[in-house]
Amino acid sequence: MIQVKDTQYNKLIEKVNKEGQQHVFEWWDQINEDSKKELLKQLKKVDFTLIERLREQLQEYQKDTSRRKVNMEPPDIITLPKTESQKKRQKEARKAGEKVIKKGQVCAFLVAGGQGTRLGYDGPKGTFPITPVKGKTLFQLHAEKIQAAAKRYDITVPWYIMTSETNDKATKKFFEKNSYFGFHKNDVFFLKQKMLPALDKNGKFILDRKHHIFESPNGHGGSLLALYENGALDDMKKRGIEYISYFQVDNVLTTIIDPVFLGYHVLQQAEMSSKMVRKRTPEEKVGVFGRVNNKLNVVEYSDMSAEDQQARDEKGNLKYSGGNIALHIINADFVREEVEDGFKLPYHIAHKKIPYFDEHGQPQVPDSPNGYKFETFVFDALQDTTSSVIMEVAREREFSPVKNKEGSSSPETAKQDMSNYFATWLEEAGMRVPRDSKGNVNGSIEISPLYASTLEEFLEKNKENIDYRECLYIY
Repeated sequence: MIQVKDTQYNKLIEKVNKEGQQHVFEWWDQINEDSKKELLKQLKKVDFTLIERLREQLQEYQKDTSRRKVNMEPPDIITLPKTESQKKRQKEARKAGEKVIKKGQVCAFLVAGGQGTRLGYDGPKGTFPITPVKGKTLFQLHAEKIQAAAKRYDITVPWYIMTSETNDKATKKFFEKNSYFGFHKNDVFFLKQKMLPALDKNGKFILDRKHHIFESPNGHGGSLLALYENGALDDMKKRGIEYISYFQVDNVLTTIIDPVFLGYHVLQQAEMSSKMVRKRTPEEKVGVFGRVNNKLNVVEYSDMSAEDQQARDEKGNLKYSGGNIALHIINADFVREEVEDGFKLPYHIAHKKIPYFDEHGQPQVPDSPNGYKFETFVFDALQDTTSSVIMEVAREREFSPVKNKEGSSSPETAKQDMSNYFATWLEEAGMRVPRDSKGNVNGSIEISPLYASTLEEFLEKNKENIDYRECLYIY
């Protein structure tokens, strides 16, 4: 067994050997002192108790090749209001939501640990320019929406942002460069997501460099753990924050600090609530809300049987149509309950292609999956709720993610969706907006959230000087 001068590191090396992971020192004699320290620092952060649990889970996963399909039932959903009673209930919800917002009990929580790799972009995804006219970044777009809410209700809305090991430094530098987009520095709280080692088929760590173990983020469910371990929950408690408006960085149409959504959540005394959109087709690859063993959850498309995917209700509508769009209200106290006495969320296994160093010390990129990643999903916390709201929203108003370089869910579709959405505001105000045969706006329209963040706010403004001619920016 190798030895170093530091006694604590020798104990760590002994621990690594005891856990059967001594192969990580295979190239020890070929790496310099700095690389040796880097490897030991990485190993020091590893939770070997958790790794042993994951190894056992992996063994069970490999045995059960059937991947049994789940039995589920549709959940209760607050649908888009159509009747007078539904509209009345929505007004009551708005009033209840605005009440807690005005008390300063709500914060914004952005999950932004991703890179722009799939977009062909080098940098944190939040720094990607996206708005149709001005090319504002995703971070700036979200910042203006939060600032608009703060201004509307004359409050301070603290902004918590989860980064990753990959983009933490670059994200912080970007915010500093942009003067925190008008926020006071103390009202922007960065927290870093944990990383987890991947395992090969035998439960061994995978080296992607001679002095480094391959790791990946612990999933968006890790955001709850990050809130706790980075002190964000304690900061919320000091500020009197009770409700967390959770959203992810790539949705350009997300409504942050939504009084109606928050109001339904408060009126039902819910612990964690969700927004949903109707699936476009039975085959659309999105997770859907359902009750499994009488517990609310999101069921992945791949876990649904063909019968459930196609199932219809008595009115001929899809029985399981509630698509998850990763917009939640979560009680701060509920988050603490999920993590304080041990992280409750289950780990999911994904068989992936993982770069590695071969026995000759050469870097390799496999042609087929060679390892297993472990991640948690934030929506699994819904299983632990005693009360939860699922509120339907219109896709064209609240959901347009930026995930791919081209095609669906790309910058092109996101910009078009933003222009189309803002066009409905102009049309509601009595203006004519040219559209093509598919209903898409001819040209580009962008309205800054600092001018108006809702249709109602827009209609209250003086719009006499607005004239749309293929390109329009209102601020």
